[in-house]
Amino acid sequence: MYDYDLLVVGSANADMVIQVERRPAAGETVLGSDLVVHPGGKGANQAVAAARLGARTALLARVGDDAHGRLLLDAQRDAGVDTVGVLVGGASTGVALITVDPSGDNSIVVSPGANARLAAADIRAASSLLQASRVVSAQLEIPLETVVEVARNLPSGTRFVLNPSPPRTLPAEVLAACDPLIVNEHEARVIAGGERDGSPEDRAAALLALGPRSVVVTLGAEGALVATGEAMARVASVKVDAVDTTGAGDAFTAALAWRLGTGSSLLEAAAYAVRVGAAAVTHPGAQESFPTAEEVAAL
Repeated sequence: MYDYDLLVVGSANADMVIQVERRPAAGETVLGSDLVVHPGGKGANQAVAAARLGARTALLARVGDDAHGRLLLDAQRDAGVDTVGVLVGGASTGVALITVDPSGDNSIVVSPGANARLAAADIRAASSLLQASRVVSAQLEIPLETVVEVARNLPSGTRFVLNPSPPRTLPAEVLAACDPLIVNEHEARVIAGGERDGSPEDRAAALLALGPRSVVVTLGAEGALVATGEAMARVASVKVDAVDTTGAGDAFTAALAWRLGTGSSLLEAAAYAVRVGAAAVTHPGAQESFPTAEEVAAL
């Protein structure tokens, strides 16, 4: 019997957001809106997104002993996430600087802060959390060696989901544990290599050849591609009016990971996750935009 449907191991950031008419070119200054600070970070986002859908969720992360850290902890607890695995101290809380244009597209620069201090030893010390979790998900806003330690310490029967963002070359032992590896088209190009104009199917095939058990390529408004060693299939998106795409990928990953843990097939989980991601982009911000299961059903 598992205590948690999903354990998220990853980053927690304060998102500092400015709305702009257009993003600046090199050397250019552009005026924007008033600065707004939101709780964010890919790990914290995924934990909140899963909890809001109804998953029993825990977060393993590190924040600073500062106002931003307290903001992040409060947001997790308000969403129903168990924060027993959130470590405090070691550096200031991570910060993400985000600009959002009128179409809802965003550009993000991250200062890792305390996220960079989430160490392999912290994973080993949290073995009871891993043992208690049906699915474990991770991203790459924490040190790669920490993610490697997660893969090495996965209990038998626990499924591992990795969103390699920001993308980088991955060790074979991490790739072999992924079921699935979830990437957008940019991440797929970076990790798989090859020609820039390859199709998503080409990218998925190249990624599968690297060793993961399955691959999901998110395609934005076009939905997603699901690939295993046996077959590939596309999942259509739901047409919505996008307001802000910040956090949409995190909502997708969290929903997919949770549904896999409930027994859904990878294709079924991806179909549900596409709807969750579509619902998220209809509201501004990251965590505050994540839908409940009822809102997804009504979409």
